[in-house]
Amino acid sequence: MKSNRRNVIKTLGAASTGLALFGGANLVSACGPGKKEQSAEASSEEKAAALFFNISLAQWSLHKSFFGDGLSSWENFGKLWDEHPDKVLQGVLNPVDFPTIAKRDFGINAVEYVNVFYYSKKNDLQFWKDLRKQCDDQGVKSLMIMCDREGNLGDTDEAARTQAVENHYGWVDAAKILGCHSIRVNAAGNGTAEEVKTAAIDGLGRLTAYGQDNGINVIVENHGGYSSDGQWLSSVIEEVASDYCGTLPDFGNFCVEGGHGNCIREYDRYRGVKELMSFAKGVSAKSHDFDEEGNETHTDYERMMKIVKDAGFTGYVGVEYEGNVLSEVDGIKATKKLLERVGKA
Repeated sequence: MKSNRRNVIKTLGAASTGLALFGGANLVSACGPGKKEQSAEASSEEKAAALFFNISLAQWSLHKSFFGDGLSSWENFGKLWDEHPDKVLQGVLNPVDFPTIAKRDFGINAVEYVNVFYYSKKNDLQFWKDLRKQCDDQGVKSLMIMCDREGNLGDTDEAARTQAVENHYGWVDAAKILGCHSIRVNAAGNGTAEEVKTAAIDGLGRLTAYGQDNGINVIVENHGGYSSDGQWLSSVIEEVASDYCGTLPDFGNFCVEGGHGNCIREYDRYRGVKELMSFAKGVSAKSHDFDEEGNETHTDYERMMKIVKDAGFTGYVGVEYEGNVLSEVDGIKATKKLLERVGKA
């Protein structure tokens, strides 16, 4: 998913699950398995029982395989997107098959979707019912939809902010059909920290009210700009003051000034995650590179997961691989293996 997401509409120079692609500048019950599947599922559950958390897969981990040549350059991506969002989907994998891929190829039974892979399907209720059936048939749980390119919930222009709020309604509806607990949004906007904070509290508050009516949380990821300041974002969530509004702490999206590959100033990631864990309804385990011992070279996973555990979190930690050295498949497996090793320790 997502090193994060920075409004591809205006600038396509940053690259990561949402900031790079899509954020703002300032930002079930399954069908009964057969006997073989039952034993495999039990084995998976026994393994998870040794951890204090569960493991999920963020769809962005496979974005190169879904986009293919559609992401040959950011300029090309933007051109294709403007023609029709489905035109960027030129990869060897079909986003429709994501739940099956997660279970079959990685042994992961919970998934986190990214809306850009289904943008043309937002209001297609039958599509989401069919995807829900696939999940039920595979024994895969849908957790959230990560939403980008729908406007800035912290836009200081009231009309634009209202439009952004309403643009997210369709994703709340889709999440409800899938059985998700949340949609992930961006607290983005342009202006001073206080101006964007005031706007974000209003935008998030209104969207959260719609989410609550449908039993869906609205959660915010640290995704660049102001949102990557843990203190700023936690104060926004605190003032929204709703059990249906929370956070999705990401281990790697803490650039508060500058862009991907050119970060001028970065917020301390360990402090940031600690500040956001009080409101966390999920955790995003960002990974890029690994050393010979299998440790992530940018984030001390043992230190980070201790912060997660000390916060009393026992939910899902999503694998979100964004590296360029390992293949997407190997990167996902390496991240999952590291989470299992650190979790048991």
